[in-house]
Amino acid sequence: MHTDNFDQLLLGTEKPSRYIGMEVNASRKDKAEVRFLLAFPDTYEVGMSHLGMQILYSILNEIPYVAAERCFAPWPDREKQLREGRIHLTSLESQTALTDFDIVGFSLQYELSYTNLLNMLDLGGIPLKCKERKDGHPLIIAGGPCCFNPAPLVDFIDAFVIGEGEEIVDEITAAIRTGREKSLSRDKLIEQLTKISGIYVPAIHGKKEIIKKRTIADLNFWKHPVKPVVPLMQTIHDRITLEIARGCTRGCRFCQAGMTWRPYRERNTSLLMEMAESMLRETGHEEISLLSLSSGDYSCIELLVTNLMNTYSQKRVAVALPSLRVESLNTTLMEEIKRTRKTSFTLAPEAGTDKMRLIINKGNTSEDLLSTVDKIFTAGWKSIKLYFMLGLPYETREDWEGIVNLGYEALRVARNRGQITISLSTFVPKPHTPFQWERQISLEETYERQDFIRKRIKNRNLSVKWHDARMSFLEGIFSRGDESLGVLLETAFRKGCRFDGWSEILRFDLWQEAIAELEIDPENFMRERDTNEIFPWDNIDCGINRKFLLEEKEKSKNQATTEDCRSADCQNCGVCDFSTTQNVFAAKDEIKTVLSAPTVNDRVPVNEVKYRFAFSKIGRARFLSHLELSGALVRALRRSSIALSYSEGYHPHPKISFATATSVGMESRQEYMDITAQEYSSDLNLLKAEINSALPEGIEISEIRKLSDGEKAISQMTQGFEYELHLPVNIHSSRLATMEENIKQFLAVPVFNIPKISKGKTVIKDIRPCVQNLVLDSTGKKIKVTVSHIQQGSARPTDIISHVLKSDADEASRIRVVKTKTILS
Repeated sequence: MHTDNFDQLLLGTEKPSRYIGMEVNASRKDKAEVRFLLAFPDTYEVGMSHLGMQILYSILNEIPYVAAERCFAPWPDREKQLREGRIHLTSLESQTALTDFDIVGFSLQYELSYTNLLNMLDLGGIPLKCKERKDGHPLIIAGGPCCFNPAPLVDFIDAFVIGEGEEIVDEITAAIRTGREKSLSRDKLIEQLTKISGIYVPAIHGKKEIIKKRTIADLNFWKHPVKPVVPLMQTIHDRITLEIARGCTRGCRFCQAGMTWRPYRERNTSLLMEMAESMLRETGHEEISLLSLSSGDYSCIELLVTNLMNTYSQKRVAVALPSLRVESLNTTLMEEIKRTRKTSFTLAPEAGTDKMRLIINKGNTSEDLLSTVDKIFTAGWKSIKLYFMLGLPYETREDWEGIVNLGYEALRVARNRGQITISLSTFVPKPHTPFQWERQISLEETYERQDFIRKRIKNRNLSVKWHDARMSFLEGIFSRGDESLGVLLETAFRKGCRFDGWSEILRFDLWQEAIAELEIDPENFMRERDTNEIFPWDNIDCGINRKFLLEEKEKSKNQATTEDCRSADCQNCGVCDFSTTQNVFAAKDEIKTVLSAPTVNDRVPVNEVKYRFAFSKIGRARFLSHLELSGALVRALRRSSIALSYSEGYHPHPKISFATATSVGMESRQEYMDITAQEYSSDLNLLKAEINSALPEGIEISEIRKLSDGEKAISQMTQGFEYELHLPVNIHSSRLATMEENIKQFLAVPVFNIPKISKGKTVIKDIRPCVQNLVLDSTGKKIKVTVSHIQQGSARPTDIISHVLKSDADEASRIRVVKTKTILS
């Protein structure tokens, strides 16, 4: 597809920056023997928040003969453009069609992304069914937690990666490279994959061969990603993610991740400090998220957090602990975390009564929760989220009441110091857990429980939110589904189901239609299972033995707990061989406490000065919103050697102001921003080069100068702008003549009123006094416009295009607007 047409279409999407690529640290290889597409079946902002994609992208692109690129599920507005224009879905980095890759690898994190997977294949021009693909089509593989039950997707996926991917992606690409050298057919290439441990090929393995998951023995040998790709748009988690540990031994009986990602492995603190330094230096992010299934369980957590804060608090870098057990949060951690700014806290009691927490083997009490809530509010936080599940085994009405009571008890402990939010989700029995045999409650039962709790929460400081019950219903069907669900999945996709995990997009009615047409009984997948029943996933070995799971199921009936094997005897779950596979803990004495830097409040006053930056935003950078543009500039400034000044308060921000906010789609050759920073003692040209090296393609600093005392802010000096309106290349001469006549008529009148929307209301505005110059140049290729700011406001280029030139929507979308100058007083 021609670049101009591609760019023109992007202006018609809700968020163009989802599709433009060109991020800092993105890899671009012109030549490679193996081309690998990492496909994430959800939006860009969700996929770019996923650490697994960043890890694999980093590993693959370090292999000299491999080029890895990325692709995400297009939002419905973009899908409509692609289908109407008969345009194939492409990669971000090079706009290469999916069919031109050797491997398309999907990351399956959530069952409700399955229709997006089919949609991406279809938009990419790849047959949905494995049996319909021929030589020349890429191999379609999948990995991630959903692959622990691959059955519902066997019709569509050539090969599944079971377990962890760091080592296996190297082996896959090596096998494909060797196969290509031997000119093997597509079927023979897939056959080669069966020789790799941890690969499940349904067409060859069937159900008789047991596939054992792949596990990384020691995370200390893996430092990826060293240079994470920096998203241009705001993502779900806009920060660096530091994986401090993987796996869990707590043994919560509902938790699939806690079972399937065993054993528990920690990274050494020294390595984590090294990784943090590298990632902050290469990204400019201002928050570090310490990732683990339970961050507080990391054996050196206090030392790590203290060292991170001592090293980076002066640079305004915050630390977040996104996953915490109630009893693991102590005063020391909170005091350290709040030194820069207070990141959010989510606590997961999971159930409303101590009885239920015994059943699920959670290992903490209501008293633990209330004590922690008090500590959090005492330390100065203003809000907490409490996460609960509905429909757990052996749950009664008293347990629903327990959630309400615990919420009010937490509010009482908070003593009007902040807001508490109760978040409710529906329990979904997952494969490879002690509760894989249990029943999932129906939609009606879920609604009953949600209403029960919602009607009893009547305090403005205590709110309740809940996960869409329809989504949990679909998740339950597919999480324990078998091969027969492939037909349902394809039928729902053909009817138009997409983004089933998004409430505003979910078409549950179409799912109901598909279920009815295929005469599928959902209860067959939601029901309680007999302990002798053969599961669709029994050919997948995650390491946990069936005997252990059955013992845990029986213990839950008796409210009996199982101790954590990290601090007690081995519980014989079956994962560890105590040779290559075992729990790994951070070395205790390999790093000491880093000396503390001055805290924000203790710093000696510095000489703050103001600098004015001139910069441009051209090419595809024009698709960035003002928020995205300012984010890219701030990250580049943070990576440079200049020390920004920050505001005070709960969430400090760098002191930066812009002349104006340039609209999405507009190029600009001259923009200005003012920053406040510590006085820079070196050459400003060197600083300019330093910042430009950290900016995305299309954004460039052209000038930096120090402001003298008393100079006005850039916003006060802005008097107007000069623009060029670049007309469509194929515009007809008669249309040019009409445009020229429209311009003459406009310039001849003293008043030119147009309707404008202001605060939701239509108002009439005279734009004639704002337009100082408007002329079609002699080439007939562009129109030059000069507008000024007056007391009544200004005129935008879109006003000129729509009301003066009288362009229709199609023509307007093909006129490229370039701001050529910002006029200063």
